Amino acid sequence: MVNSENSAKPTQKAALGRRGGLRTMPFIIGNAASGTSALFIWGAISNFMPILGAFLSDSYFGRFLVISGATFTMLMGLVVMWLTAIIQKARPPPCDPQLEICIKPKPGQYAFLFTAFALMSVGAGGIRPCSMAFGADQFDNPKNPNNERVLQSFFNWYYASVGISLMIALTVIVYIQTKFGWIVGFGVPVGLMLLSTVTFFLGSRLYIKVNPNKSLLTGLVQVLVASWKKRHIEDSSDGGHYYLEEGSKLVTPTNKLRHLNKACIIRNREKELKADGSASDPWSLCSVLQVEVLKSLIELLPMWSTGIMIAVTISQHTFPVLQASTLNRRLIGNFDIPPASFGLFGILTLTIWLTLYDRVLVPRLSKHTKSSRGIGVKTRIGVGLFISCLATATAALVERTRRSRALHQGLADTPKAQVDMSAVWLIPQHCLTGLAEAFNAIGQIELYYSQFPKSMASIAVALFALGMAVANLIGSLIVTIVDDVSKRGGRESWVSNNLNKGHYDYYYWILTILSVANLIYFNFCSRGYKCCDEKKVWDEDVVEEDKTTSAHITKETAMVDMPVSKESSSSTYFSA
Repeated sequence: MVNSENSAKPTQKAALGRRGGLRTMPFIIGNAASGTSALFIWGAISNFMPILGAFLSDSYFGRFLVISGATFTMLMGLVVMWLTAIIQKARPPPCDPQLEICIKPKPGQYAFLFTAFALMSVGAGGIRPCSMAFGADQFDNPKNPNNERVLQSFFNWYYASVGISLMIALTVIVYIQTKFGWIVGFGVPVGLMLLSTVTFFLGSRLYIKVNPNKSLLTGLVQVLVASWKKRHIEDSSDGGHYYLEEGSKLVTPTNKLRHLNKACIIRNREKELKADGSASDPWSLCSVLQVEVLKSLIELLPMWSTGIMIAVTISQHTFPVLQASTLNRRLIGNFDIPPASFGLFGILTLTIWLTLYDRVLVPRLSKHTKSSRGIGVKTRIGVGLFISCLATATAALVERTRRSRALHQGLADTPKAQVDMSAVWLIPQHCLTGLAEAFNAIGQIELYYSQFPKSMASIAVALFALGMAVANLIGSLIVTIVDDVSKRGGRESWVSNNLNKGHYDYYYWILTILSVANLIYFNFCSRGYKCCDEKKVWDEDVVEEDKTTSAHITKETAMVDMPVSKESSSSTYFSA
């Protein structure tokens, strides 16, 4: 009996060695609610970084330079991480398998590890918001009558490629790390990143490189300040009273959010304009470009906010893993699916759906809808929100069944015991979540990209990451509130470590109710948001038609061509 137990220990240790990562945080911290909250906060920090990268890209350096610097930074982060596996002194000694004693890392070893994390976070903050926008720059051609269809196809395939890379990382790379150890396991990503870096720079002469605009954030704040300073003056419909940058064909700003138009009204040309025609004080007089960009951003915010709740749903990683760990995960023969691997079904669904939608459904749908997109952007966003409601409701029903069977088996006090129920029951909720993301995320990104000039494309794409960051903070808040409220009076928390005594089904029902409320909110926002029903043509697009031989787009071309109709309060065409 003793020999049998001893012989089983190496196998058990090997099995444990195949696990790890951030998903283990709830077990390390010792409380599922605290661990999940910590994961949400870490996700928020990670998703805020692209905002900084996008700002630096669109305001100062351009997407190419930011991607270049971020690529090197990411490569250095991976190399430092690799060195923690190569250099023995860079990590604490392995735990004693007999005594199960682990020596804590030294401060220097912590610093070495966190340096790797910091470098990778900074690198990701530059690559994530700029790579998609930079890729879209290469395909965006207003002269092409199928330009919208080309861009939609690019966004679909870009997101599908991300899904494929995640599946490879979670299967092939993890298998290599498990089979050949951490030195080889970390070395493979370093080699792939090096190959990616070399490939990116080999094509540098072929890229279309959109130059940065002046500081975008400062420009938007200037509009608010200038409009406040001039809040007492009257607006004018005379185009000659508006400040236009040189080369702009814009006659007058749109009538939406008219109070902001005061920021570009010229009251005294001698005092407010320099000899060269530029503004003497940019905090008192702004161009129509700045005003219209700020209007686009303000009008977009309600639609952007509708994506926060579905991001909370997509970010549910910890609880599904805890559920899967209590179920029968045997798939074929003696192969057990790891608890954390069930998320692959969502990624697989997303990838397959995007491929089928782009290659099969869009050509057929466009014949009936008369739209090159197949179905409209707002429709896709709404469908994604509806499917996310189904996903959380399905998760609640499955968890209710799982908990009921666990209690029926008398496992109330043994939460780690296996419930007589197949983990295949968890697959539908993951597939629905992946499908919801495929509809909603692509719709959001395409919407944001279409509402701003190319010089702001990185900021537009970064809005999606900002939504994920806010969603992680809200997700952490929801878990904390549910935990605190549900355990009052000495009761068991709904998100207790003991899944069988807790009520994770109630938690999922709360998410479902919030998701349904968000869907209703989206319906109101969608009806009021008309901008994506109009085609915005920016002057930089018009300039590209005349300068097709140039690989650079100058910042002076970021103007708007907007024919104004006296019979309509808004124009079909306008530029920043």
